[in-house]
Amino acid sequence: MVVAVTMFAAGLLAWTFLEYAIHGWLSHRFVTFVTPLHQVHHRDPSAVFALGAWLPTAAIFGLLLIGFGMTPATIFVAGLVAGFAIYELVHYRLHFAPAVGRFEARLRARHLAHHLAMDDRCLGVTTALWDRIFGSAARPDDIAALAARLDQVEPIAGRSNLGRIVAGLRVSVKHHVSLSGGAK
Repeated sequence: MVVAVTMFAAGLLAWTFLEYAIHGWLSHRFVTFVTPLHQVHHRDPSAVFALGAWLPTAAIFGLLLIGFGMTPATIFVAGLVAGFAIYELVHYRLHFAPAVGRFEARLRARHLAHHLAMDDRCLGVTTALWDRIFGSAARPDDIAALAARLDQVEPIAGRSNLGRIVAGLRVSVKHHVSLSGGAK
């Protein structure tokens, strides 16, 4: 049990590094295949660009479970996947919901500062750990100087691109059901 908990926690921590590497290096520092996708998100924060990663992530994790069972390595990957899910939830909330509590308010302030004024700072979304380690943390007084501007940013109204996809699927299913003569 201790090994499983340790491997899962290590996977969660590894995700935070992977999150920083994808966002900080592949999206901002270097021009890569991720850069144009991320630029869309900066222009339109309702565009959640990691959406396309869920199906391959689930498929790979499912294949690992089928092929290897619950080994320490698959438990580590489960921690990575859980970290990705937490990141997606937190990132969504930072843009679409008012902050709940001081911790989330700090995360939101850092992330909005990144979007509005410091695209080379505050590269970690779920933690500032790697920003501190790699020197991309914003100084507290820089965030404080932006406080009035950040406080004016309301959560985004309406749906994200995920919400639009889900709504489209609902319409498609309703249309299919009506063509086939109703639910059976």
